[in-house]
Amino acid sequence: MRVTVLGAGVVGVTSAWYLAADGHEVTVVERQPGPALETSFANGGQISVSHAEPWANPRAPLKALKWMGREDSPLLWRMRADPAQWAWGLRFLRECTPGRARANVGAIVRLGLASRTALQSLRRDLALDYDHLERGILHFYTDPREFENALPQAALMREFGCERVAKTAAECLAIEPALAGSTVPVVGGTYTASDESGDARRFTEALARQAAARGVCFRHGETVVGLRREGGRVGSVRLASGENLGSDITILALGSYSPLLLRPLGVRLAVYPAKGYSVTLNVPEAAAAPTVSLTDDGHKIVMSRFGQRLRVAGTAEFNGYDTSLNSARCAALLRRIGEVFPGLADVGDAEYWAGLRPSTPGNVPLVGPLRGAGLDGLWLNTGHGTLGWTLACGSAQLLADRVAGRDPGLDPAPYDY
Repeated sequence: MRVTVLGAGVVGVTSAWYLAADGHEVTVVERQPGPALETSFANGGQISVSHAEPWANPRAPLKALKWMGREDSPLLWRMRADPAQWAWGLRFLRECTPGRARANVGAIVRLGLASRTALQSLRRDLALDYDHLERGILHFYTDPREFENALPQAALMREFGCERVAKTAAECLAIEPALAGSTVPVVGGTYTASDESGDARRFTEALARQAAARGVCFRHGETVVGLRREGGRVGSVRLASGENLGSDITILALGSYSPLLLRPLGVRLAVYPAKGYSVTLNVPEAAAAPTVSLTDDGHKIVMSRFGQRLRVAGTAEFNGYDTSLNSARCAALLRRIGEVFPGLADVGDAEYWAGLRPSTPGNVPLVGPLRGAGLDGLWLNTGHGTLGWTLACGSAQLLADRVAGRDPGLDPAPYDY
């Protein structure tokens, strides 16, 4: 079949790869001049099945109220005159019940495990180089209450097959000795030895080159302005140039921008942008810097090492499609780095970035066909929130299996729209 993939981030490029591997004629349309230049550009770098606890959980509403109005808070909800924001927020609250949170953790873990295995196969088969490390991910805690709250979540993830194991403070320091210099003592942690880290942008660029060599057509610098119904189905996309690009199926992998393209068709997709921030530091040779990928759960921050670079990323700001940098939130990342790794407080040459992570209310991505009158031929692969890099390969494989009518090996129902 002729397949058009909209978006060349990590989700779009992996989708193109797996669909091309099935023999489809694939075209990728991307408004940027190259792949991975938006949300995939400078994310936290973790392949973190252990990060499966969704933002929507029973503790979230009280935390959000406590953080309301704080410019440097881990989660910042900026109230806007935006019906989509309010509708998404109400659905988010419904996902905070214990039963819904448990079901969402299960769906994320199952897809995450499949995705990590698929990524490892791609890396081995294609010899992809993207500064990856296989040293696990350590969630560390400096607040005893946060640590206690993490233990039931770790146990739940183990039920679903993710080996997130509790560690004492001493065991955390043994896993990552650089934490010994923290000015805020580590009280405990959880460790998932099978998790990984790596640069999502470098991976996406490398896989795009492999896909192009395999015959995938990349049309960079092309903006999609609409979807066209033809004969009771979505048969083409309309480009800003005026061209109508026809195909048998169209894949929406536009991240936070996917809902905007669907509104004219009468579809209200429950995906809303959660702006995340990152700072990338050049690490001096003698600095006491981490080499194990870390998650600072209390501050909703992750830290990953890419050679002599350290990427620190996190937080969520719900402020529509604004991508500007907030100096207070950037300073909060640097301040936390200085607390945990004092030797990195004044390294200079910090590179700041902000990107819009496409979030569903329960953090479970949407991977499958859109059903409804006049929507045949339109498929989704979006809504991955903070886990786009973690879930990309698994989502793309699930998508390709469903397009082909194969058994994907996991229940696709949780990922349906």
